[in-house]
Amino acid sequence: MVDLDYLKLSKPQKMLHDLGQFFARLPGRIGGGLKGLALAVGRCLKGLGLSIADLFTTFKNGDWKTRLSYLVMGSGSMARGQWGRGLLFFLFQTVFNLYMVNFGIGYLSKLNTLGVVETYKEGRKTVYGDNSFLILLYGVLTLFFVAAFIYTWRVNIKQNKISQQLLASGHKLKSTKDDLASLADSQFHKTLLALPTLGVFVFTILPIFFMILVAFTNFDYNHQPPAKLFTWVGLENFRTLLSSGTASYGDTFRQVLFWTLVWAFFATFLNYFLGMLVAIMINKKGIRLKKVWRTILVMTIAIPQFVSLLYVSKMFAADGLINTYLMKWHWISQPIPFWTDPGWARFTIILINIWIGIPYLMLIATGILMNIPADLYESARIDGANAMQMYGKITLPYMLFVTGPYLLTSFTGNINNFNVIFLLSQGKPMGLAGNAGYTDLLITWLYRMTVTDTNYKIAAVIGIMVFVVLAVINLVVYNLIPSVKNEEDFQ
Repeated sequence: MVDLDYLKLSKPQKMLHDLGQFFARLPGRIGGGLKGLALAVGRCLKGLGLSIADLFTTFKNGDWKTRLSYLVMGSGSMARGQWGRGLLFFLFQTVFNLYMVNFGIGYLSKLNTLGVVETYKEGRKTVYGDNSFLILLYGVLTLFFVAAFIYTWRVNIKQNKISQQLLASGHKLKSTKDDLASLADSQFHKTLLALPTLGVFVFTILPIFFMILVAFTNFDYNHQPPAKLFTWVGLENFRTLLSSGTASYGDTFRQVLFWTLVWAFFATFLNYFLGMLVAIMINKKGIRLKKVWRTILVMTIAIPQFVSLLYVSKMFAADGLINTYLMKWHWISQPIPFWTDPGWARFTIILINIWIGIPYLMLIATGILMNIPADLYESARIDGANAMQMYGKITLPYMLFVTGPYLLTSFTGNINNFNVIFLLSQGKPMGLAGNAGYTDLLITWLYRMTVTDTNYKIAAVIGIMVFVVLAVINLVVYNLIPSVKNEEDFQ
């Protein structure tokens, strides 16, 4: 299709055309990605080979100080007068050696089995055996520690090589004072990033890696350390979650995944368009008390959801305020099953979420609407455009262009929207396999599976599947939103 034909298409036709083009090009992109991955692996292997060759060359051409640093980290730096740098390397090697001798080697040796000696009792005395949880946790930590040691050892060798070359060329080496001064000057970025990087590793990377490994074990209620051991089971948990059958984890996963996507769609787009509509109505010329209307809507944001959602949940209960007055007015003869019928429960949750989400979108849309040039609307009126035409040709395209990334992040956030579901319905009504409810999202099902059922193995698999679903959705949508495809047009 040529550009002229594309411009003649309506917006829905353009979206369908873009979506079709995306999937048509997807095999080529996947092939290109795999090719790029293969090239990256090749470059890594080539770089590794060059690095190993450099280690041999450095040892061959190095003086005794450089060669000694191969065995004792920091010794070469200290021998050349760089005491601060050398002591740091030496201290790191000492800590590593002590950790490996006292803990690391033991945990690594048991990592392949996750322990073989169970806890048992001798009379009244409990004799503790292996702890699979600690073996897995410290085994993973040890692997990262070994990787960090290898990298630091390589940096130590490289520093000695550079120092030897500088001295050979007649240059002066940096002193400890110079190194400390550089941490507040040329190396200040490393000083700032050191603590956040450590925090990201300890609180993000390590738990994620641990969770992924748990998905390949049988860690559940029947295998709770330290009383019981758990071990590796390969892909068994993935087969369990993706199995078929009317009362299986696989059937529950498909139902919960479908409801999660339906919920995320309505929670995102209903709030988006209704919030935009409210903003347009409030911003309309002639509307009085604009600040009052905005304040009333913002009050729902100011009140903590823990309070408001629990109260609203009670309002819609069988003996709650809504059913009580409807029956009192003889509009209904029996309570509406807001929380006991799956269909009513899902509809009620989406309805209440509109009340929660509209104020946020109203505030966002208000700021954006004020930035749309008034000349565009004036020109449209002169050309005879009505309100709907101006909305479809000016307001909506502008809003979608600016808020496209927000819509994507909002959709992702709603997939993981724990508060609304848990505080309103707690996933009820129940009735699905795996102790899941009809209003459970993947995230709330995962929570119940870990906190209530202690079924960590399936919960870890669900966590991985949530990541896969979000990654696919973000990959597809991000390449289609106008603010990414046509960024230069807006500028």
